[in-house]
Amino acid sequence: MNDDATPPPISVSPGYLVGPWRVTTPIGAGSWGSVYGAESTVDGTEAAIKFLRTDLLTPGQRTAMDDLVRREARFSLEADHPHIVRTHTVRTLHDPERPDLDGVTALVMDRAECSLQDLLRERPGKAVPVAQRVLQGVIDGLAHVHARGWVHGDLKPANILLAADGAVWLADFGLTAELEGTHAYVLPLGSIDHVPPEWWSQRTGCRGTKLRPTADVWAFGVLAHQVLTGGLHPFPGSTARARALAAQSYAREGAPLRLDAQVPDGWRELIGDCLRPDHASRASVTAESLAARVRSLSRPHRAVRRRTAVVLAACGTLLAALAGTGVVLATDAGQSNDSAGDGPSPSGTSVTAAPLGGALPARSDVPDALRPYITNAAQRCSGEEVTPALIAAMLKAESGFDADAHRVRTGKDGIRIREYGIAMWTPEVFDGWAVDGDGDGRKDYMSPPDAIGAMGAFLCHLDQYFKGHGMRRDVPALLAAAYRTSGKVVVAEGGVPERTRPFVEQVLKNLAEYGSQAS
Repeated sequence: MNDDATPPPISVSPGYLVGPWRVTTPIGAGSWGSVYGAESTVDGTEAAIKFLRTDLLTPGQRTAMDDLVRREARFSLEADHPHIVRTHTVRTLHDPERPDLDGVTALVMDRAECSLQDLLRERPGKAVPVAQRVLQGVIDGLAHVHARGWVHGDLKPANILLAADGAVWLADFGLTAELEGTHAYVLPLGSIDHVPPEWWSQRTGCRGTKLRPTADVWAFGVLAHQVLTGGLHPFPGSTARARALAAQSYAREGAPLRLDAQVPDGWRELIGDCLRPDHASRASVTAESLAARVRSLSRPHRAVRRRTAVVLAACGTLLAALAGTGVVLATDAGQSNDSAGDGPSPSGTSVTAAPLGGALPARSDVPDALRPYITNAAQRCSGEEVTPALIAAMLKAESGFDADAHRVRTGKDGIRIREYGIAMWTPEVFDGWAVDGDGDGRKDYMSPPDAIGAMGAFLCHLDQYFKGHGMRRDVPALLAAAYRTSGKVVVAEGGVPERTRPFVEQVLKNLAEYGSQAS
């Protein structure tokens, strides 16, 4: 859809009344509608009003939206829990003098300072300072949801709200469905990189897709990994679709679950249980049992309690959130965890740190400034062949680690191809794999952190692609060849194309050099 076809956001002036609620300031907007701050004209209570667009919906879509809105309001009233956001009222606006607002649906809800997603964006790659208290609030709320016979269905950082007084709320229950026996049914929606692998293989009938508590358990495992690593998803990929495909590959092939190295051992085991590869193996993992385990993991090391007043930079303001008597995760305080263990996950699932085989040798020509980005790019991939040494070997072969490198080469069809930067990206191709490697909010093929992160994401995709075609031998050579051509070309030719052999041999030579230096 082009920009001209994008509907304008709903605009509401300060002072506009929705029942007893007066609009104050704008909070956010999107193609679906707008959110404004508000206050009660009765007692001054602050709230947020979500104005939902309905003017562009078909009658069928409007009926579906009305159903979702009623479901969210009903759930909020019935749940009544400190970790579930309250919906105070739902109204359909009747304002003939404002045709753009006439018929719009308005939800008046508790007001938060920001979402967990906002917080993660402020601290890319770094654990949330009070991660355990955020996760405790989330899982306590989820346990209450399940105990009342509901499934959330769309658990993700954007749907976790943080209030100025430290409250943690589960929000956006539009997908929530009541359990009917062993499962519920909802429309086939949800965030595709937070739904479990079996979601994609289930048949969708006239009533929708089966939604079970184990879907929320899986989503909590993904969310916990993100909170503990500053937003890193446990499955590699630069897009939600790529991450969803990586999760399906993990479940289908029975590969080890490779979590980021900064996840503490006790949490590693918990996340591993949440991310068991199918519904049946996850069925014994309940939100109630997870709540107890999170509470145990959150106990201070050796019963040492600390008073923390954590100031979090989020939502563009300084938010003194979750302050008071509390504890800090081992990743924040530098302490070990009482619950850490060296044995396997109770599920028997192999859970390891992201692969560090092929680590960069201390003495080599790899620039020190690039090492963290190279290592991080490799750690984001579950494929054992995508190592820091391989990425470094390819960067050396492509550009000699020159961030300002550029060249023009002729493709097989005689087309001139322009490539730039340390990873020699073609700008058009980079757009499809772009990664914000340094957290500055931009994705630039001339930025070494971004270019390296994108290279890691692309290599990880190729690794899974080849294995899906049964090509498991000489994978580093296949990856190098595909980086110069494409995965489809390598599969079609059954191996390394002859025209890419000089480049592949240089990559393998560099890889062997780094291996010999490490030994």
